[in-house]
Amino acid sequence: MRAIVINSYMHPSDRTVSNDAPEPTLGKNNVLVEVESAALNFFDILQSQGKYQNQPPLPYVLGAELAGTISPHSPIPKGCKLKPGDRVFGYAQGAFAERAACDYRTLFPIPKGMTFDQAAGLYVTYPTSYEGIVNRGETKPGEWVLVHAGAGGVGLVAVQIAKALGAKVIATAGSPPKLEICKSIGGADEVLDYTKSSWQKEVLRITGGKGVDVVYDPVGLIKDSLKCIAWKGRAVVVGFAAGKIEQVPTNLILLKNVSLVGIHWGAYLKNEPGHVPDVWKGIFKLFESGKLIPAVYDPPYMGLDSVPRALVDLENRKTWGKAVVRVREMPERAKL
Repeated sequence: MRAIVINSYMHPSDRTVSNDAPEPTLGKNNVLVEVESAALNFFDILQSQGKYQNQPPLPYVLGAELAGTISPHSPIPKGCKLKPGDRVFGYAQGAFAERAACDYRTLFPIPKGMTFDQAAGLYVTYPTSYEGIVNRGETKPGEWVLVHAGAGGVGLVAVQIAKALGAKVIATAGSPPKLEICKSIGGADEVLDYTKSSWQKEVLRITGGKGVDVVYDPVGLIKDSLKCIAWKGRAVVVGFAAGKIEQVPTNLILLKNVSLVGIHWGAYLKNEPGHVPDVWKGIFKLFESGKLIPAVYDPPYMGLDSVPRALVDLENRKTWGKAVVRVREMPERAKL
């Protein structure tokens, strides 16, 4: 089996594909998935170097998000409603491989009409943005939402979800091409370059001096965003892609009655598992309505040999939306 096997820690740019990787070992809740497409995440870069908070024991296969079919050779655990040949997406350590062992409880059927490429990047990004915009941000129709890094993985989804809810969206990015992505693919009403010092003033101008009702921030711009947030605004902390954890002056929170909340989707399975199905129900409803269409970086990366280059591109912010690798290299296999 071909796979990106981690035997020692190094930057992903130095990785190569193993052509004789061992077949996945299946546990009692596992099914075997023939991987068609695998999505890229920033934590894959960290995990390759041994720097991530969750490091599997060596050796292991890199990658976490995937889409494919249940193998005809797969066992079907008791309680699992999936069957061989079913098209699925989900999470499993070892996504950068031809086959992966997946806990069936982390898999979902691929929505009708969706490609493997589109489905591969749903499991982590979409519930993060849905929970952040809908439940933590409490976004309402007609409100102004400021989404930072609006062309990125979680950012572009947040723009789309906010628009689907009937909100007005200001998206930020750091280059003209990515600002165009925020508009043309995300549907943002306004776009701003957050590398320019005047962006807060522009937010206030666009909102008629009121400021935005919701801030969705995967970058680390909460402190600056509080200068252009509305009375009783909600600021959602998603992450710190800029690399620095912010120190926020609490007087700014006090003066405008601001709510400052976080979204750590991975912690829901442990702390609030009963809420997880509700979030997915909401996401699937948006898919079915046609208001939410997965945005996949184009062109996709072809074959497992492209994984190192793809991860470098992700690290250097050359991609937008969700970057995906077609594991089996055949474009027609990513279609219905």
